[in-house]
Amino acid sequence: MQIDRGAALDGPVDVRSDAAAAERDGYDGFWLSEVAHDPFVGLAVAAVATERVQLGTAIAVAFARNPMTTAAAADDLQALSGGRLVLGLGTQVKAHVTRRFSMPWSHPAARMREYVLALRAVWDTWHTGAPLAFRGEFYTHTLMTPVFTPQPHGFGPPPVLLAGVGPTMTEVAGEVADGFLPHGFTTERYLREVTLPALERGRSRTGRTLEGFVVKGSPMVAAGRTEEEREQAKAGVRSQLAFYGSTPAYRPVLELHGWGELGDRLHALSLRGRWEEMGPLLDDEVLETFAVVGTPEEAGREVARRYGDLFDRLSLYTPHGADPEVTARVVASVREAAG
Repeated sequence: MQIDRGAALDGPVDVRSDAAAAERDGYDGFWLSEVAHDPFVGLAVAAVATERVQLGTAIAVAFARNPMTTAAAADDLQALSGGRLVLGLGTQVKAHVTRRFSMPWSHPAARMREYVLALRAVWDTWHTGAPLAFRGEFYTHTLMTPVFTPQPHGFGPPPVLLAGVGPTMTEVAGEVADGFLPHGFTTERYLREVTLPALERGRSRTGRTLEGFVVKGSPMVAAGRTEEEREQAKAGVRSQLAFYGSTPAYRPVLELHGWGELGDRLHALSLRGRWEEMGPLLDDEVLETFAVVGTPEEAGREVARRYGDLFDRLSLYTPHGADPEVTARVVASVREAAG
């Protein structure tokens, strides 16, 4: 199992030292999310500060861009990093796509499938000289002249990993992507009973299996050296889980465990802006189903037990702002337990 690290810093200014530290500490990958900053800008900075570690977007919002602009940014990063980019893409939810990015929203799974195929068509034109002739329901790319064609860099296109929660998007990932990014709001049971079968169905559409297909998880962890630290970590994770649980698109995960009513209550509170009341609604059973809780050593062993045969690579998700020393001890325990 490869172990990655997400950026500890919020913006691109200090990403160089952050990425260099991840490489120095032996992590396999360094990942940036698209929250308040553009992940492509941050990874460009990280690329010039590192030599070995893979660089990934987890995620870049696909529907905030068109396939051509994403293809160009990814191709530049692939060249700049010497072939170390992993392009992680996700849809975001409708409200953000339409109201924050002012971009179209329709049939997200079908649109994402076509988006990845369009990316590959653009890259194929750039890397092989094949004519650009992609015509789809949502995207059309048929013009590419020499002046707009990047110089070949010899590293080929980056692997594409898609994020998803529901089975339809997950099947699309299995069909057209090189890997899958399960959302942090998931459980071991949901992964085994819903996610993996959906990925297998997607792969089977093109006569392939999950052999060589990458699943990169981000299990939530609430770890601490003392009871006080653990309680603080649990409160932070509860709040994050409650935020995700209030999103109707993620309700199927709750429903699998018989907690659909909890999703309704969280959603109702979120609509009224009563965020501080949401976390306490998650009892210990819910918390410990979604997150790994314990001392750093206990948490590391449990991460390996739950996900050792599910994830090819992972990043720990610690939404409570964990002490770096605690996180390092969890990671060491995961490595030891996973062998």
